[in-house]
Amino acid sequence: MGAGKAPISNLPLPSQPPPPAPNPRATSRRILLFSLPLFTTATTANLLPFSTTGAKFASASTIQLNLNSCWALAESFDPVSQAEKEASAAISRRVTEAVELLEKGRELQAQGDFNEALLYFTKMVENYKDFAFSEYGRFGRALSLYEVGDREEAIAEMEDISISLKGYPEIHAALAAALYADKHAPLLLFGITFQTGFG
Repeated sequence: MGAGKAPISNLPLPSQPPPPAPNPRATSRRILLFSLPLFTTATTANLLPFSTTGAKFASASTIQLNLNSCWALAESFDPVSQAEKEASAAISRRVTEAVELLEKGRELQAQGDFNEALLYFTKMVENYKDFAFSEYGRFGRALSLYEVGDREEAIAEMEDISISLKGYPEIHAALAAALYADKHAPLLLFGITFQTGFG
């Protein structure tokens, strides 16, 4: 060790500051603040009846009965209206239907039944285009269009989807593969006819 340097083990440890002593005024303020809303709610709703002078409380059983009715009112309060519940249920049904169509289309696509998959994806896109995940239906529809032979519409659809779903590599890869195959298809056909002597 160098001169003038103490080893780390000999350095004094920093002392812990003493815990703050509870302030009795702050504690009583907290109790007042937390009890005030319940007390004022109970008195403004006439749940804790006072005499005309305000100095005499009602009996303990009356107060307990009134507080129980207050809790019953609080438990029965529903902040969501019936119309909001019905609207939420309708949206939930629509989401479920859209997801079922999307899953069925993907299942048919995996089985190689692209014509049926195209029908499911088209129905999903037409009926549920207001949902954000309908873009996945559009992508499935574009792949199915490509597989059934409508390459121009499939590529146009994929280009549009690649803009709206920027950053999804599978979409860009599918578009690149479709463009590559579509670009080289006439050249391959020309190469085959040239090699065989037909044409």
